[in-house]
Amino acid sequence: MNQAHLHLVFNHLPIIIPIVGLLVLIGGLVVRSEIVQRTAYLLFVLGALSTIPAFQTGEGAEEIVEEMPGINEESIKIHEEAAETFSLFSYGLGAVSLLGVWANWKKKSFSRMISIVTLAVCLVTLFFAQQTGNTGGVIRHPEITNKN
Repeated sequence: MNQAHLHLVFNHLPIIIPIVGLLVLIGGLVVRSEIVQRTAYLLFVLGALSTIPAFQTGEGAEEIVEEMPGINEESIKIHEEAAETFSLFSYGLGAVSLLGVWANWKKKSFSRMISIVTLAVCLVTLFFAQQTGNTGGVIRHPEITNKN
């Protein structure tokens, strides 16, 4: 497998895992389950960790794909910039989630506030995840840019 193939294998995880984490966190808040909330936090940490191989394989994928006919280098640059922003938010979500696990585990008084902050950071992170995924798709899937 080359870097482009590995990038395709890894790049969906940092997007999908936080979506699952968001659903789990909402469920944990609704039923007021600390263990479910901790599970969501750990999913967010896993999502942040999965950002590492997705991001690390991006440069190698770029080197392979930019040589292919019909590839717009500007679309690669746009995707790369979106991925940089997304990765920072993903790592931030992972960090806030680690704080959330600790506060929840230790039953800190601000644990509920961390849950709300995590929820907000997750929504912002998913906004940038959507942008990154969409700009990546544009590189090889012109059908998604069709406005018809």
